[in-house]
Amino acid sequence: MKKKVVITAALTGSIHTPTMSPYVPITPQQIADEAVRSYEAGAAVCHIHTRDPETGMPVSRIDLYEEIVGSIKSRCDIAICITTGGGLGMTVEQRVEPVSRFKPELASFNAGSINFALFHALDKMKEFKFDWEPQYLAMSEDFIFPNTFKSMKEYCAIFNENGTKPEFECYDSAMINNVAFMIERGYIKKPVYIQFVMGVLGGITPGSENLLFLVDYARRQIGDFEFSVCVAGRDQFPMCTQAFLIDGNVRVGLEDNLYLERGKIAKSSGEQVEKIARIIREFGSEPATPDEAREILGLKGNDKVNF
Repeated sequence: MKKKVVITAALTGSIHTPTMSPYVPITPQQIADEAVRSYEAGAAVCHIHTRDPETGMPVSRIDLYEEIVGSIKSRCDIAICITTGGGLGMTVEQRVEPVSRFKPELASFNAGSINFALFHALDKMKEFKFDWEPQYLAMSEDFIFPNTFKSMKEYCAIFNENGTKPEFECYDSAMINNVAFMIERGYIKKPVYIQFVMGVLGGITPGSENLLFLVDYARRQIGDFEFSVCVAGRDQFPMCTQAFLIDGNVRVGLEDNLYLERGKIAKSSGEQVEKIARIIREFGSEPATPDEAREILGLKGNDKVNF
């Protein structure tokens, strides 16, 4: 079991809509405030998406990223991981632009295509705060989240050029093969950082057996690597607990799960960070500081970003 566990706080994402929770941060100020709260609670990394400040719709706007990352960096030393997943329907150019512009220490890198489905949330939702929400969820029934080998090759070149560490989002075992292929072709160098994403409809389901399989399979395909686990929904805390017990790291936050415990909605990603930090300490480990996380993950440092 790790002595130091990297906690990532995923603050807003592009899955949950404003109707689902009043606490999902929308404006740049709210997102930056959540990053600072999460840092104070024990997070070493924060994962950033942007949303339209008026409607909360997921967007990819450089001006919003600039406001968010600038505010965070001025207030704390947390490592910033910018998404290249973006929102449903965004182009590859829109998704990767923040890496070229801001040269972050870390950015997400989706390791293959997937049926990324949200439409089943409509089964429980009949009224919405904004008109875009039901259409946004419904479109995912016929949506493929595209990450082709050509686009992944191009991503690798952009990440390498800007000194940004890829956080490979693996939603299923086939994506591990993709990462191994990119290593073999020399597009990326080891050691790599993988995040196993569980619980998205279209990807692998959460479960102890599935996580153990993914980690073992990745070790056989890749060798040594660093990993983290994030889980959509109610299995977030059980699976994250298992992750650090088998030498991994963890991701929590309102992007992935809106609840703190059964029947109790989380008011902040910072609350979830506090909970997983307490669990980590109960087992005799400690949350990593941002500088410890930089050492563990092989990040270039906060002084080498472009913001």
